[in-house]
Amino acid sequence: MKKVKNGKSSLFISTVAVFAALTAVSDLILESPLPYSGVWLSWIFMMEPITGILLNPYAGFLATLLGVMVGHSIRYRGIYEFLFTLGAPFGSMISSLFFRGRWKHVLGYYTLLLGAYFLTPVSWSLPFYGMWDVYLAFGCLIVTMPLIAKKAEFWKLESYRSFYMPALCAFIGLEADVLFRIFLLIPCQTYQLFYGWNAETLQAIWASGAVETPIKAGLASLASAILIPKITKTLRKSDIISIED
Repeated sequence: MKKVKNGKSSLFISTVAVFAALTAVSDLILESPLPYSGVWLSWIFMMEPITGILLNPYAGFLATLLGVMVGHSIRYRGIYEFLFTLGAPFGSMISSLFFRGRWKHVLGYYTLLLGAYFLTPVSWSLPFYGMWDVYLAFGCLIVTMPLIAKKAEFWKLESYRSFYMPALCAFIGLEADVLFRIFLLIPCQTYQLFYGWNAETLQAIWASGAVETPIKAGLASLASAILIPKITKTLRKSDIISIED
């Protein structure tokens, strides 16, 4: 019994270490596929949802956290980036939770952070379309909740096989990452405390973010849709990971 427990612990540690290393590599690649960096300064947006979906919520969070901390330490991008990059582990965790049908946790996360944003006075002056991708993710969450609640077993059986489910989970997780960074920037007032920005500067940033961030989220969702079904099929056969965790 003790050997089984030690074996599981060793597998957990090694799996987290592997995904943390892959995350760190993706975080070190700073060249953006688009003209502007947007929310993500590196290619972390590609690895983030894949890690969350393949691992359980806790392992996905931990692996992504370790990866981005190592990546940011090797390629230093400013002290404030260590705080904002915490959105990546949360995004990974949300992708994992939603992929496993735990929609209540995801709904609570979105509701809390969106509520904090709208209760912050400066948000009232920002373009509504600047966060259209976040609102779309929240809308997708609301629409799919009844399906998860009524057909929980179907969700567990089919989610890893289908093309659209990994894409949806990746999109909702990545936008949860964006929402966390927005929470730090607006409700936590770091736009003033850290950067000294005024409302006009924020309006310009919101307008530019309406294009760059959704494109990156779309690319990552497409990659997850293609890769996840193939990877999970292989890993399930080898018992390396458990999709139902």
